Parts: sequence; structure tokens; C-alpha cells
Amino acid sequence: MTGFVALDKEAQLTSFFAAHLVGKILGEKKCGHTGTLDPNATGVLPIALGGATRFISLLPDHTKRYEATFRTGLRTDTLDIWGTVTEQSGKTASPDEVQAVLPQFRGSILQTPPMVSALKKDGVRLYDLARQGIEVEREKRPCEVFSLEVTPLPSGDYTLVCECSAGTYIRSLVDDIGTALGCGATLTALRRTAACGVSVDRCVTLDDLRRAAADGGVSVLPTDELLAAYPAVTVTDGQARRFANGGALMRDRVNCGDAPGYRRVYAPDGRFLGLGEVGQNELTVKRVFRNDE
Repeated sequence: MTGFVALDKEAQLTSFFAAHLVGKILGEKKCGHTGTLDPNATGVLPIALGGATRFISLLPDHTKRYEATFRTGLRTDTLDIWGTVTEQSGKTASPDEVQAVLPQFRGSILQTPPMVSALKKDGVRLYDLARQGIEVEREKRPCEVFSLEVTPLPSGDYTLVCECSAGTYIRSLVDDIGTALGCGATLTALRRTAACGVSVDRCVTLDDLRRAAADGGVSVLPTDELLAAYPAVTVTDGQARRFANGGALMRDRVNCGDAPGYRRVYAPDGRFLGLGEVGQNELTVKRVFRNDE
């Protein structure tokens, strides 16, 4: 089985274990997730199967969409409600105060990644250091917040809806909002509603997958669907054979354009062959697609 399962991950599962469970349900040994989603978060987590795993690192960066809730007046060591409280001011923020600080968090911003993240420092995952009680310096990273809306809840908490670039940390965004408010803020729930060009309404739960597997009706997203942001190129039969064997194609014989970057390469019959990369004179092979892995 080759392609992607668009999983609606449930809470209290790591992304790695969620991918493991998908592989176990489908009897597929080769699988991997496309991006880490916090264990307590839910929502879109595409899982690559078989030959699709070869393309995980080459998936184009897409806008991601999140829905979250947060609480003002406290801060934790993990920047979410599941951590240990480190500050509790007793002061909360009004809806008007929250709205007043939001403009500074829209557009191009810099944020410090949380210690509880999958980023590495000297080869070690930050969350592994955090579990040992170690905090290290993290460089601020640029990200883009395309839209950010916050609405008060009757409980006094707030909902947050955010569209942002890959690499944006919502827990850090909430923490920065709390800092701007002067009272602290902590994430209380997080759901990713779009990632890798897949929205949550196209996703299946693990229970859905179990039922489909039992009925023999499992369908997966084609590998090239998640690569659709790259332009497509159709080559001749001879060029298809050469590309499939790892051979570069002369650029002036392939209608791939001059702009650098990746291209989805297809045979005349529509078969997806893999990704090519436009060079000075050639369309070189970046990754060959194999349906039998």
C-alpha cells in the first residue's frame, strides 16, 4: 500500500505512535508521519505508507490552520495546561485588551521555539532535554501568521483560530500574547484543522480506519496529491524509462520551464514517476516513485 492516510489524530497519542498504529492496522511496515503534532493535540496528521515515505522530506510547505483555546493569568513550564504552573498572576485580560495586542502577532514575526518541541539542539530533541529538566538557549525563528482571530468564551478562556506558515508554534504564540498582556497565558487545547494541503474534513480517525480495514475498503491519498504545489511535467515514453532509472533529462527537451525548483514528472499514460529538479541544463532526478515498496 503506497500513499497517504489523512489521520485525524486523537489526544494522548504521540505522532510516532499514531503512525505505528496506522501501519499496524493496515499491515504496512513502512510508514511515517509528515510532521510532529503534540501528544495532547488533535487533528490533521498525514501518514505516509510504503513508497510515499520517500517523499516526506520533500513535501512542500503549506499554510497550516489551527483552532485552540487559551487561558490568561498563568504560565506553565510547557506553555500549556498539562505542564507545571510557574507563574500565576491572579490577573486576567479583558477581550478589549486581548484584541489590542493581536496586531503585533500578525504577519511576519519572530518566535522562540518551546522547549517541548521536536527541534534538536546539538543532536538532541528539545523535548528530551525538557524531560531532564534542562533548558537551553533557542534562537528566535521567523514565521508568518496569515490570520489570527481570538474570541472570548463564557468561561473566561479564549478561542484562537490561526492560519500560519509551517514551523509556527501555537503554544509559543499564546505565551507571547500573554507576555504582551502582562499577565501570562497558557494553551488549554489545540486542534490542527489543515496541514500539507489536507483539511480535517478529509481525515479519518483510527476507529474509521479499523472499520475500513475490516471491510476491505481502505483508500489512501495518492502520493502526488500532497506534492500538487509543484508544477507538473509530462515526458515521452523514452524519457519516462530514463527518469525511472535515475537518468537526468535534457531541459531543452522537456517542457519544465526555467524557474528552479521541483517538478512532478509523469509518463504519457499519467503514471507519477517522481520528482525532478530543474538545473542549469537538465531536469535531474530528485526522487523516483516506486509503488511496490
